[in-house]
Amino acid sequence: MWSNFHTHTNYCDGKSTLEEQIQQAKELDLLSLGFSSHAPVPFDCQWCMDQEKLGLYLESIKKLKTTTKEIEIYAGLEVDYVPTRVSPNDFSDQLDYTIGSIHFVDALVDGTPWEIDGLHVVFLKGLDEIFHHNHQAAFTRYFELTREMIDLACPTIIGHLDKMKIQNPDNKFFDEQESWYQNEVKETIKAIKKAGAIVEVNTRGIYQKKSATTYPSPWILELLQQENVPITISSDAHHADDLVSQFDTTANFLQEIGFKKIHVLYQGEWKPFTFNENGIIL
Repeated sequence: MWSNFHTHTNYCDGKSTLEEQIQQAKELDLLSLGFSSHAPVPFDCQWCMDQEKLGLYLESIKKLKTTTKEIEIYAGLEVDYVPTRVSPNDFSDQLDYTIGSIHFVDALVDGTPWEIDGLHVVFLKGLDEIFHHNHQAAFTRYFELTREMIDLACPTIIGHLDKMKIQNPDNKFFDEQESWYQNEVKETIKAIKKAGAIVEVNTRGIYQKKSATTYPSPWILELLQQENVPITISSDAHHADDLVSQFDTTANFLQEIGFKKIHVLYQGEWKPFTFNENGIIL
């Protein structure tokens, strides 16, 4: 029995409907399911929810909460943090929880927000135009924005903490053991712990074959465990078939690191549960 709070539907770039996600969740015997479509942003974004759909999204989830008996349903959004433009605070009072993620870092020369987890050619364009090929400055800025979000508009869950690493395949630009990178991560963990946020262990990179490891990387998970930062397992599912993808192997790995509990939204509260490769233990 699992839970998953990072899911996307056809209200944004997901492929499944709310109802299809719920049906699959029932078949998988999930304890609770949270919807977290990409929140609207005040600029063009092909994978974000249109602002005019937000009301229907929230109303539909509210209705499904009352008609779904086998599984607890929760309303969330994955909200981008773009300084002065959008943040988790803009939506938190309408939701059961928020996932805060950094998908954009500053802006290209033409003013377009620089998307850092999409096509590598787009990444290289921003690395050139904004950071003049200084990869350290670019990745440092990513973590600076993450900490700024935590300080000013802390979400319930920190989304895919080191997602930008997908632009560093095979250590193209740097090794994660370099001191400057580790220091940025450690400072970010310090901010997360102070704020009391939950960190998701996101399996999407593995089952999409974009990363050999979860977001965040194993060594970061070890630091989180040492600092007693709460975690939750999620799959960032854009299709109902991926609701628990790689959960079993990830659970085993987390236990090897030393994690004893994962946090789950259940009966209206975030609670720590023991777990094993088969799921949450009630």
